[in-house]
Amino acid sequence: MDIKRLETARLFHRFGFGPKPGEFEQALKSGLKSTRKKILSVSKLPTSSFVSDPIITDLGRRPAPNTAGVIDFATTRRRQIEEMQLWWLDLMVVSDNGLIEKMTWFWHGHWATSIQKVDYPLPMYQQNKILREYCLSDFTKMTKAMVNDAALQLWLDGPSSTAKAPNENLARELLELFTLGVNRYTEQDVKEVARVLTGYQVVPWSGQVIINPIRQDKNLVTIFGSIGILNSESLVDILVQRKDCQRFIPERIWYRFISSSEKMPDNFEAVNAFASRDISKAVSATVNATAISNPKYELVKSPVEWFVAVCRALELIPSKLASGETLINHLNKLGQVPFLPPNVGGWPTDQGWLSSATALYRVAFANWLIQQSRLRVINEIPVAQRTQKSADWLGVPEWSERTKLVLDESASNPEQFALLALCSPDYIVSR
Repeated sequence: MDIKRLETARLFHRFGFGPKPGEFEQALKSGLKSTRKKILSVSKLPTSSFVSDPIITDLGRRPAPNTAGVIDFATTRRRQIEEMQLWWLDLMVVSDNGLIEKMTWFWHGHWATSIQKVDYPLPMYQQNKILREYCLSDFTKMTKAMVNDAALQLWLDGPSSTAKAPNENLARELLELFTLGVNRYTEQDVKEVARVLTGYQVVPWSGQVIINPIRQDKNLVTIFGSIGILNSESLVDILVQRKDCQRFIPERIWYRFISSSEKMPDNFEAVNAFASRDISKAVSATVNATAISNPKYELVKSPVEWFVAVCRALELIPSKLASGETLINHLNKLGQVPFLPPNVGGWPTDQGWLSSATALYRVAFANWLIQQSRLRVINEIPVAQRTQKSADWLGVPEWSERTKLVLDESASNPEQFALLALCSPDYIVSR
């Protein structure tokens, strides 16, 4: 395998959502150094001006059942959720800030929060703005913002936690899933952290967060040897500065960007780079890591990653497709919808996305998308060169002999050719 093509493909698919037509060929000409620099530098550009922010409003308290306004409330809520989902998918597809969108998506899975329990769209939208603001910034500031985030508080039952009855849900996940990792704290640590996080109250429809001093535990706590009266900010400072945090976040980056099956090596470059808790430095170290060129580190594209890459290749805009509802239904069948992670652990990886059922759903989804594309790129490639040139179009390092055979047989049929290429193992797996 051509290692240059392999590494270039990984840079596009893992730190963005795949190449737009022509980008892969240009990157091969420019070289790996230039490609890495471009991926890391475009993140400094503003968000795409081609996508308008959705209008997500304060819906107010949900009307009581069987009262006036229930139907209007439900209709408006459903519309706002769909607009929010399409807005983000549009950004993933059209934005030149591939790394910004990929990292916002990464953190959405890390601080996994679902509209299914949060219920109101405005807090979810506000959380997305936090993730977007800090996705390549200071992890300490991100963690402080997230602990005080309305959606996360609602998702992990923060408003029910009082000095008399601390709820440990947020405390446990803050330690295990968000900052330190498994087996890097004790049950007593959970209890003490839960005491610090008491007193939060949230207005769910507006996302307003307040701390009620009457419900708050203001007594001394002992956390990892630090004794004092802590608030959420001083608590976060203690947790994030621990050595375990310096290792844990690079572990999560390794798991999502390099390999979910191979253990992160001790010398993974992002660990030292994260010493200052600067996310951008850890990501830059990952982009430049030696592991990127190792053929054994394969990853399966998640449904959203696959869908966005397909839209970029077919020159489609999610919100312009025939039906937003149909689009979301297709993603739901594949098991992944923005703002709807299945649990606090986020979505699965690799083999979790491969089954006979999802293969059939993916074919149906791809067919639906292909019918809405002009297939400009394929139609412009001479039939005799389609198999070879399509690897550049999609950013595939190389087609397997089996895939080449199948594509060659369908080269004269653009729609069939596109379907086979987009649903091939070579494309679904980021090799």
